[in-house]
Order: sequence, then C-alpha cells, then structure tokens
Amino acid sequence: MLPVLAPEQAERVYTLVACAARQPDVRVVVEANHDDNRWWPLSVTDWRVRMTAAGWSTRVSYSMIGAYAGVVACADQLGWSDLTAMDDTALAAMVRPLGLITSRVSYLRSLSEFVREAETAGTDLTGLQPEELIGVLATGVRGAGYKVAQCAALYAHGYHCGVIPVDSGMVSRLAPFLGIRLGPGPDAHEQLRHLLQAAASTMTGRYRELASALGYCVRIPEDADPTWFVHLVLIYFKRLYLNRPGPRLCPRRPACEDFLDCRCPAT
Repeated sequence: MLPVLAPEQAERVYTLVACAARQPDVRVVVEANHDDNRWWPLSVTDWRVRMTAAGWSTRVSYSMIGAYAGVVACADQLGWSDLTAMDDTALAAMVRPLGLITSRVSYLRSLSEFVREAETAGTDLTGLQPEELIGVLATGVRGAGYKVAQCAALYAHGYHCGVIPVDSGMVSRLAPFLGIRLGPGPDAHEQLRHLLQAAASTMTGRYRELASALGYCVRIPEDADPTWFVHLVLIYFKRLYLNRPGPRLCPRRPACEDFLDCRCPAT
C-alpha cells in the first residue's frame, strides 16, 4: 500500500529542494544534466535502446560517466536489431567497462524477450503510461525491479513525463534525512517515488518560481510538473552531501530543522 503525502512532508521536501538548489556545486551538475542528461542523452531516440541504457546505468559510479557514455553511444550506433543480435561474447566485451558484465547481458536479453513477447501479443508498449510501464517492466524483465523500471520508463517517455526515479541511496539516505519512513524491501523505491512525485505536483508553482528566482538555466515545459528538476536537485544533493556526510550536515537530522549549516547548540 502506497503512503499518503502529508502537507508537512510536502513542505519539508520543498524546503530541502530549495536549500539544495542554492548550493553552487548542486547547481553546476543540475544545469549540466537537466536539458540533455549525460546519463540518458537525447541523442538516443529508440525507446528500446533508451530502456537498455537506463538499465545499464545502475551501479555505475559518477567517475565512470565517460566509459558509460561510450557504451551507450556504441549501443545507439548499432541500433536495437543489431544490438540484440550480438552474441554473448561480443555483448560482454561491449559492456565490460561498466562491470557486472553477466547481469548487464542478462538484463538486455530479458528486455529483448519482453519486447518481443509484447509485440507478439499485440501490446504497444509505447502506448502505456509511465505508471503502467513501470509495473510491467518491474515484474517482466529480469534484473529490473522497481528501481530500474522507474529509470527505464522515464527515459523511454522523456525527462518530463512525471516520474521521479529513486535509487538505493535515496531510499537509505535521503528518506531518513527527510524524516520519511518507508517499508522494507524493493517496494520502498515505489513508496518514495510516489511521495516525491506528489510533493512536486502539489507545489508545481513554487518549484517553478524557485528555479526562476535562483536563475537556473534550465527549460521546464509549461505543461509539465517540474519533477525532473526536483529529481536532479535531490539526487545530486544526495550524492554530494549524503553519500559522504560532511561537517555541514547536522548529526541530529531529522530532529533538527536545518538541512545544512545547523544552528543547533553544540552537543
């Protein structure tokens, strides 16, 4: 059962996004990845290759972005038919720079089978709404689960489709930092995704005003919730500030109301 977003939770999410968006290091990477994301580039247009790239982007460190971009460019140049026709040896050689070779090959094989079965059944996967696509990918593609399915659905539909993908660090670090309690297991990714999406949807105007007031050089479509902006601000804040907590973080979070540069008396 998905949790319901409380008004105070929505306000807390907004306050964190506002705090994070003001940090110069967060701003640099958000602006560099908002309109054309380095992990999920616009140059890839085939939705099947996009879902492949999304699956392969998991468990790739930020320092490996160059190697990852090269693998994605190679897959895009080959095209879906030639990519899925490669034998395991050739495919393994292509994804070797990313590590976890066996799991990445297995993911593509399962995704290919999933797409083929959908075509045989007359199911138009491109016609599924993001929520539907996440559900069928999570259960129908080996090695996907909710975490990968969220990324694949977002990349397939485009940055501004309303999905806020949630990685493991957002579950284990960001949610507790916000004082959000999640259920155990993989379902936590879906719980947090729905909470964050609801937070963005209920305060669309405020998030737009925030990006504008801070002078962010990003394009947020008029007909879309700023979910992509919220996602990028939160995930880069998590990577830069929560993965390796520094002195600017209060050890009393979430009891302390400050996210950075705490005003609590020293203990």
